[in-house]
Formats: sequence, C-alpha cells, structure tokens
Amino acid sequence: MFIKKFVPTGLLKRLHKDERGAVTLETILIIAAIAIPILIFLLKFGWPRIREYFLDGLTDLERESDQVGQ
Repeated sequence: MFIKKFVPTGLLKRLHKDERGAVTLETILIIAAIAIPILIFLLKFGWPRIREYFLDGLTDLERESDQVGQ
C-alpha cells in the first residue's frame, strides 16, 4: 500500500491504539445531543415569555426613572 511505504508500521499502531481524545469527543457529543434539543425548545416556546419578562422589566425601569427625574 502507498501509505505503508512512507509511514513506519510502529507509528500507525501507536496512533491507532491512542484513545486519549476519544473520551473527550464522546463527552462533547453527548452534551451537545442533550443541549441542542433543550435550546431548540427554549427558543421555540420559551422565547416569547423570556422576551416579555425583560420588556416588562425595562418598561418598569423606564417608568421609575422618569418618576425620579421629576
């Protein structure tokens, strides 16, 4: 094979046996598989309530700051 001519077989065996990054990658994929549906749900159903909550708070803050200025 073309690769075997230029890469020593010991190096290929070491690279194939090295699984240090596999656990990290699996953990990231599991977290992403859990987080993405939660984020989609929050954006689709929770965002109007969140936006309304902050807009109400901003309106109250503006109203009270106008009263302080008078």
